[in-house]
Amino acid sequence: MDIGGPELLLILAVILVLFGGQKIPELARGLGKGMREFKKAQADIESEFHKAVDEVSDTVKQTGDSEKKA
Repeated sequence: MDIGGPELLLILAVILVLFGGQKIPELARGLGKGMREFKKAQADIESEFHKAVDEVSDTVKQTGDSEKKA
């Protein structure tokens, strides 16, 4: 489903009529803040995941080393 030029212009015209020219910048700022928060949350989750993987990896290495000594 591709959205071409005429369809995009129609969508923008409907948004302009529904919200008015003064509300559009406010809506865009809100959308930008939401996207920033989402990206930050995504980065935090990735960081926690990598920490957990590193901890498990270290535990496995320590367990393997202690078994070799025994």
